[in-house]
Amino acid sequence: MSTVPPTPAEVRRRPPRDEVRRALLDAAARTFARQGIDGASLDDVAAAAGFTKGAVYSNFGSKEGLVAALVDDRVSAYLDLGLAAVDDPSATLPERARALGDRLTAASDEQHDWHLLFLELWQRTVRTGRSDGSFLQRRRELHAAVTDAITAHAEQAGARLPVPAASMATLLLALSHGLAIERMVDPASVPDDLMGQVLALLVEGGPVEPTGPDRR
Repeated sequence: MSTVPPTPAEVRRRPPRDEVRRALLDAAARTFARQGIDGASLDDVAAAAGFTKGAVYSNFGSKEGLVAALVDDRVSAYLDLGLAAVDDPSATLPERARALGDRLTAASDEQHDWHLLFLELWQRTVRTGRSDGSFLQRRRELHAAVTDAITAHAEQAGARLPVPAASMATLLLALSHGLAIERMVDPASVPDDLMGQVLALLVEGGPVEPTGPDRR
């Protein structure tokens, strides 16, 4: 059975697959943040992106596949943003920490949808108790990557961290999300430079003798 090839006009109108995928991910972030993951349908996401539901299935396979891809996309973007903020090798560790905090604070204002989605994904993970979901897995990968970056920057700057790098990574992620949530509710309570100040103070302090499981 033969098929009719698309006309030149149809070919020109068809966006590249990467553009379709990007549009669907952005639409999913907006739609899920506003309606909730369970409350939003794939039709809603597709309509917000200007496509049909078939485009979602062809790119992500299912709703859970779309959610997993969205988590991967936003976590990767978060890591890239952080690494770019501390790419000045001539800066001291406190200067890099301050620059990182300031950039992450600015990003929190730009990415309200992601923080709303983060809260819902966090709730789903806690309520279900699942340890094999894409959200938790990507969080662990992000934590490991942040730990490695902190270790590398401390060594390059010739600085001693006040707590183990893994603990610093935990503090960084907790501060980033916690302050972003507070800033969304009451912007005046979280000054633009608060996170940068706190991170700089953390790395300026001398090493703290561990008293818990981290003690070696």
